[in-house]
Amino acid sequence: MKILVTGAAGFIGFHTCLKLVDLGHDVYGIDNINDYYDPKLKFDRLNELGFSPDATKIFKAEVKSSKFNSLRFSRIDLVDHEIIDNLFKQEQFEVVCNLAAQAGVRYSIENPKSYIDSNISGFINILEGCRNHKVRHLVYASSSSVYGENKKIPFETNDNVDHPISLYAATKKSNELMAYSYGHLYDFKTTGLRFFTVYGAWGRPDMAYYLFTDAISNNHPIKVFNNGQMERDFTYIDDIINCLTKVIEKNIDSRKHYKIYNIGNNKTVSLQDFINTIEIAMGKKAIKKMYPMQKGDVPRTFADITELIKDYKYSPSTDIMSGIENFVNWFMNYNKNK
Repeated sequence: MKILVTGAAGFIGFHTCLKLVDLGHDVYGIDNINDYYDPKLKFDRLNELGFSPDATKIFKAEVKSSKFNSLRFSRIDLVDHEIIDNLFKQEQFEVVCNLAAQAGVRYSIENPKSYIDSNISGFINILEGCRNHKVRHLVYASSSSVYGENKKIPFETNDNVDHPISLYAATKKSNELMAYSYGHLYDFKTTGLRFFTVYGAWGRPDMAYYLFTDAISNNHPIKVFNNGQMERDFTYIDDIINCLTKVIEKNIDSRKHYKIYNIGNNKTVSLQDFINTIEIAMGKKAIKKMYPMQKGDVPRTFADITELIKDYKYSPSTDIMSGIENFVNWFMNYNKNK
């Protein structure tokens, strides 16, 4: 199967490319490699995929992986309509996995325009590519943030999501609406995945677990928002990727054109317990500084994954201790070799 993966230098995109080529697919990755966080980590992920940093720094140049015969990459920005359209026309993808986005709830409060550019303008270019070049299935990343301050637990996909409390969440809800309209009008299948808090090796350095681990290792204080009175549905990256690739591979010709799933761990962990787990894995206590709740944050997330279990036999199996130990081991090795 020929598959386009956008956001290929990102955390989930990197792991998705690895898994898909391992499964024997022909994969084309794209990413604009922006500087929302240190681009070095993105180039290092690409290097793991067999793309040298010197080659991937050049915009619009196709690079072949030195490790995988069925993997190619090009540094492309989703907002470049012409180059995106030409890529779809040239490659004739069967499936598109759109993981590219401007991420981060807190950053969206300070830099709203970047979210409209990447998450709205970029997404419409992907939809146009699917429409004009007969892509049969678009799988795209949505987010648990669309649930806002939903009080009903666990979150179900049929819950009302009309009250996002951050622009990031609003753009993800917009993506779902746009995908529904395009799939309905132009007759292709779309599957949106509302990711809950994903963690693991090669993760994003703006995420709490990465920031905590980095601070603890350097004897710096960690910022604990809402005095630690928060809960998250933490989901390990391997569980996410195993399910995501099943969604990409499954024949859904007989399914309705539009579907949304929660993809999480189906349980919550308190922020305090999460920090304790990191401390145990590192053999070191954190210096904690308590802060109030930040704008755009929610006190609790909890995914109902019943539909994903039914349709894809999704079974997240990584407990929080094992997942954090894996991440901490990667973090120590990665930073030791810097």
